[in-house]
Amino acid sequence: MIDLHCHLLPGVDDGAENLSDAIELARMAVADGIRHMVLTPHLHPGRYDNSLAGLQPHFDAFQQALVEQHVPLSVSLSCEVRLSAEVLQLAATHVLPFIGKWNGQDVLLLELPHSHIPPGSDKLVKWLLARNIIPMIAHPERNKDIVHNLDKILPFVDLGCLFQVTAMSVTGEFGAPAHQKAHEILENDWVTVIATDAHNRQHRPPLLSKARDLIEQMYGTKRAQDLFVNHPSKIVGIATSGEA
Repeated sequence: MIDLHCHLLPGVDDGAENLSDAIELARMAVADGIRHMVLTPHLHPGRYDNSLAGLQPHFDAFQQALVEQHVPLSVSLSCEVRLSAEVLQLAATHVLPFIGKWNGQDVLLLELPHSHIPPGSDKLVKWLLARNIIPMIAHPERNKDIVHNLDKILPFVDLGCLFQVTAMSVTGEFGAPAHQKAHEILENDWVTVIATDAHNRQHRPPLLSKARDLIEQMYGTKRAQDLFVNHPSKIVGIATSGEA
């Protein structure tokens, strides 16, 4: 399996606190059947002022530690970008971090505020699409506007956005509202990938297999293969072995 959204890079946001924790999380992921993870620290202007250039030394050190600790996990670097006006400047100066490509478009992992969908969000998405950037909306099932009214997601669906649902929402471990919305989004066939959004061992672990098994049981083997292997592999450009 391939995980496109996690916070394993140590010491840069609210994810892994240090290298030891990050290595332990990586071992958990491998034991669960994950072979590649895109490390996506928060890029949230004013709160987490991260950039790819600033994160690169942290990434290099973590990647080297994985080799030295004999953890068979490949990693790549991107960010989870909070929807904000600063996205326009980041795009204009060609420093937006992408997680890969989808049908020739650059894929941006875009996070909405948890509390609401800001007015004009659809206009920002249109602006990005006009520049060959396709947003992948992170965990829409946990956005309160969407939780209260699924129709709030429709402008993003109509614009052709991709959607990443969190594994723990699928399994009900993020609470009933997120669980219900995750499955409504799945039933509408809007989900592109399922990811861990892992932050720590206890409450936000880097695990996908439980959600994969549930998806396979409820929606079929092909759907599980697409959400956990085929689609994420396509985005990051990794060849698949045909096995989840």
